[in-house]
Amino acid sequence: MLESSKKFILNILKYNCFPLSVPCQKSILEDFNNRSSMQTKERYEKIIEWFKVNMPVAETELEFLSPYELLVAVILSAQCTDKRVNLITPELFKRYPNAEKMAEAEPEEVFDYIRSCSYPNNKAKHLVGMARKLISEFQGIVPDKIDELIKLPGVGRKTANVIISVVFNKPAMAVDTHVFRVAARLGLSVNAKTPFETEKQLVRHFPEEMLPIAHHWLILHGRYVCIARKPNCTECGLKPFCVYFQTSSQKTASEMELSLMNKKLKTEKSQGHSLKKLY
Repeated sequence: MLESSKKFILNILKYNCFPLSVPCQKSILEDFNNRSSMQTKERYEKIIEWFKVNMPVAETELEFLSPYELLVAVILSAQCTDKRVNLITPELFKRYPNAEKMAEAEPEEVFDYIRSCSYPNNKAKHLVGMARKLISEFQGIVPDKIDELIKLPGVGRKTANVIISVVFNKPAMAVDTHVFRVAARLGLSVNAKTPFETEKQLVRHFPEEMLPIAHHWLILHGRYVCIARKPNCTECGLKPFCVYFQTSSQKTASEMELSLMNKKLKTEKSQGHSLKKLY
């Protein structure tokens, strides 16, 4: 794939399709070769350095004042925006300020407070079930271990990782849809088919102490720049290290050469018809 794309670029430069100087042509080819041969370690290093400079502070956008509140907010955030969750939680926390109060409620009561989020029926049941188990098995204290957190209703591995990372600042990588997408596009994960596969690759390559902030780097980048339907590559500072952008650029170069070749063939065909008329 890379060799084929390189050939396309060479042909474009060879036939002087663009008015580029020889040094500029060499620069383009050197840059292409550097990007194509970038190894995983180097890619991580460059991406980490970029984020350190351009996003030195990266935190969750969910609003909370306690581990319990964050746990509730993360459960509500499944397939729902943080903005929507932050609109819901003030009144919810006023009515149910702790696990004890939530455990006393019925799902139908909680539903009235969260009806504007996605899947409110299921989430109301999860919240009440989570609170009751938190009281019965953990004395109302949010645990700091993944295997204990995932025992709570509505808490999967992603939610558990968020809690131990954000609340307890432990090295963990929560993989939501943003992280899963951005990691694959940047080339931080390779052929990962599940969030857990992505998590394992990210944990393997990011320095352990950087996992908590790296999680937020990828989420925020996916939320505001590398969006799902149409990534904003023109505004992205990670282009030089991004596999998705390189592949897209190579495809564009291939399409450009094909278009130029078709145009050349049409011109030659037209000139051939003109010569026949002369004779």
